[in-house]
Amino acid sequence: MTGRVRVLAAGFGGIGTQNHQQDMYLPAVTADPRFDLVAVAPVAEGPGRARAAAEHYGVVCHESLDAALQAKDAVDLVCLAAPYERRADAVTAVLKSGKHVLADKPLAASAESAAELAALADEVGVALVPAHHLRLGAIVASVRGAVHAGRIGLPWNVQADLLVAGGDPAPGGELANLALYPVDVVLALLGLPVTRVYACGAAALPGGGQAPVTLLLDHERGVRSTVVCGRVPALRDIEPSTPVVHRYRVSGSHGVVLADARKPAAELHTAHRHTAVGTGRSTLSALLDAVWAAVRTGRTELTAWDAVRAGRVLEAAARSLRTGKPVDSRSVR
Repeated sequence: MTGRVRVLAAGFGGIGTQNHQQDMYLPAVTADPRFDLVAVAPVAEGPGRARAAAEHYGVVCHESLDAALQAKDAVDLVCLAAPYERRADAVTAVLKSGKHVLADKPLAASAESAAELAALADEVGVALVPAHHLRLGAIVASVRGAVHAGRIGLPWNVQADLLVAGGDPAPGGELANLALYPVDVVLALLGLPVTRVYACGAAALPGGGQAPVTLLLDHERGVRSTVVCGRVPALRDIEPSTPVVHRYRVSGSHGVVLADARKPAAELHTAHRHTAVGTGRSTLSALLDAVWAAVRTGRTELTAWDAVRAGRVLEAAARSLRTGKPVDSRSVR
């Protein structure tokens, strides 16, 4: 395959009020010269957002995903942000059409469903890349390289913290929404399966929302990690849904590596808001690097099986929250 990757943007829904297609993927894809947006389509949501995007970007708007897949448009990749409850069906349809997929996270409503999608992608021979873009950030990638190179010796503990201020809480809590990111990063940093999960926190707050959740993870080889994640109330002058804490501490037998994943960034203060201004490439740009490599070369460091592994940890965490007991993550299938 040569030339630019031709993209169909399908689906304008997410969890709750999220619209990652409009707010994240379309701006990133259309700004990247390696990709060419050729059409858009709704999946199960109303056609209004798709029509508005088609008009804005000057591309064809199909009446549905099925119509887009049956059209004669030359498409290599489907950037899919289908409504959460229809996501697995939409991914399945695209995979069976032989197109590569960039899928919004979480990939599916269950780890079992995600595993079925990953197996189907392998069978068809196309890329299915979940949007776990925080693991691809420059700082996290540097930490991962240091750990895998043995610069801190044998790792024995990870502390991860991700707190987001403001924005619309995910229906059902942030375990399957925000917690997916730091869990995926920890799995990528260590490369070790999780054997047991204990979760606590996430209590309902009087003013609405939930307290942050804490996950205590036992990995193979005796390594442990702690993940604290949640959505705190809005803070003055902070853009809604902005991380205010995003950091990792990896301890090893011969050293410690500390990372603030919000860096490098400048702090922009205006009369109306306080905004972090990145001074390096965004994690979305890094995600497009991974997608481009998957489509052009068939190789990528991020696959649907990463979504399966993170999903199994989060399902074990959900069970632990319900029972108040540790859960063997390998029992979650």
